[in-house]
Amino acid sequence: MLPALCHNPLLEPRSAVMHIAQCRSRLRFFFASAVLCLALLLSFPVTALASPTPSYTKFGHNIDIAPNQSVSDLTCLGCSIRVRGKVAGDVTTIGGNIVVEDQAQIAGDITAVGGNVRLGAGVQVAGDATVVAGELHRDPQATVSGDITEMGGRGWLLLILLLPFVILGLLVAFVVWLVERLRQPSLPAPAA
Repeated sequence: MLPALCHNPLLEPRSAVMHIAQCRSRLRFFFASAVLCLALLLSFPVTALASPTPSYTKFGHNIDIAPNQSVSDLTCLGCSIRVRGKVAGDVTTIGGNIVVEDQAQIAGDITAVGGNVRLGAGVQVAGDATVVAGELHRDPQATVSGDITEMGGRGWLLLILLLPFVILGLLVAFVVWLVERLRQPSLPAPAA
């Protein structure tokens, strides 16, 4: 593309000064157009992907959804979530509790790892409710349309966190054993 922007002064009867001025002018226009197109392309996805219901992801700071508030997804690491409004997606915590009350509605799943889930009266959950290393407290008037999975006790959390390290340690021990075995010289067979 760039060679078409500037003409060769040897092929056309123009002065070299005019040729350089025209090349610079065309290059400026080309680069200005490229920068403008790039700016439009970079700004388009941000405005196109903006949704009317926001999603929240927090680390160490609790999330509180008011009764008249609607959100998309909620994710909380090392904190808790309290929902009294509507959630169009999933609610997930790791190391925190989930409290759903005041006839709140959740269109997705509820997942808590290392925390408890409390579903109050009139709460509707369209997806699954999963609790690992915690407890599920559910009011009889709360409805969960999907599956309910509860793996209570902190032992699951210990198992989930330590099992990869145990497997890695066994793999390293096996490699060390193989290397040591290959280093040892083989003994000749005894004469019969």
